[in-house]
Formats: sequence, structure tokens, C-alpha cells
Amino acid sequence: MHIALIGASGNVGSRILKELSGRGLAVTAIARDPARIASLPHVAAKAGDVFDGPALAALLKGHDVVVSAVHFSASDPRVLIDAVKASGAKRYVVVGGAGSLEVAPGVALVSTPDFPEAYKAEALAGARFLELLRAEQDLDWTFLSPSAVLEPGQRTGRFRLGGDQLLVGENGSRISMEDYAIALVDEIERPAHSRRRFTVGY
Repeated sequence: MHIALIGASGNVGSRILKELSGRGLAVTAIARDPARIASLPHVAAKAGDVFDGPALAALLKGHDVVVSAVHFSASDPRVLIDAVKASGAKRYVVVGGAGSLEVAPGVALVSTPDFPEAYKAEALAGARFLELLRAEQDLDWTFLSPSAVLEPGQRTGRFRLGGDQLLVGENGSRISMEDYAIALVDEIERPAHSRRRFTVGY
């Protein structure tokens, strides 16, 4: 399996890259500055611009799965989706956000009074991305939302999966970036959420 990872040098992207490499998967790691991409086995670093659709599609060509780990507010979902489709890649897996998860029937986390204002624009952009994916007729996509708190931590391999509802555990709603990466790569290797959003948390 050949995988293209857009945003491979970011906080979440670098953890996903490490998880993919550790499982022996061949990865084309894409970032604006490839010098910032970790040097790992089975990884080829490439420069890519998320706003240059034709060039991005050319980079993605020949891959079985494309993973997008870029900030929603620093990219254009239409450009990304169209580039993946033009590349001929079979699957598109998106690092999602928690803001669009439900905390009650029909009530998204981003719309609750205590949702931090600083994260609202990114959360709303993520919700819009999910809407666009759900409207896609041809693309085989998966959108993995983390819990409310996604932070560097330990790789434990112990977590829960859910659907469209925010997962809350005894220590609140949280997941480490390392365990998030496990859940995402598990989905790549054993697809279980085709054309669906799911979530991961403790």
C-alpha cells in the first residue's frame, strides 16, 4: 500500500508519519518545507502546496490512500478534495476536528457556550469540510474526529471509538496525538468507516 500524507511535518501529521513508518508502510510525506519532515524508514519527503491543486494532484498520483493532516483554516477543502479525486487515489482519510461532534442530539460542540473563541474559526471550517465530504458522490472518504483535547502524550493503544457523538471519559474528553495516530492508521489498514465520520477518545 502506498500512502501520501499531506501535512507530514505538523504536530498530528508527524505522529501519523511515525506510526505509518513503524508499520512498514510506504509513505510520500508532503509539507511546504520538506526539510521539517522527520527522516524515517519507508518515507520519501516531498514539497507541496495545499493551494496548488494541479501540482498537488500530480504529487498524489499513484497512491492508494491520501491522508490530510492540515489545518482547515489554512487550506481550501475544495482544492484538497478535487486534487485527491484528480489523482485517482482510492481513499481519502482526513484528520478531523472535535467541534462538529454532537454533545446532545442536534447540538454540536462548537455551538456550546463554553467553546473557546480562539478555536471557533478552525472548528467551523472543519464542520464545513465534513459537509463537503458528505456531499461527495464518488470519493471514498473517512473523517476521524479527535476528542475535545488532542495533545502530545503517550502511545498506549488503549482508547474507545465512537460515531458522531463526543466521547467523554473519567478525565474529560481527550486523546493523545500518539493514540489518535494509531486509530487513524488502523483505519487505513483495516477500513471500517467508509464514507463516514468517527471519533476516538479515552
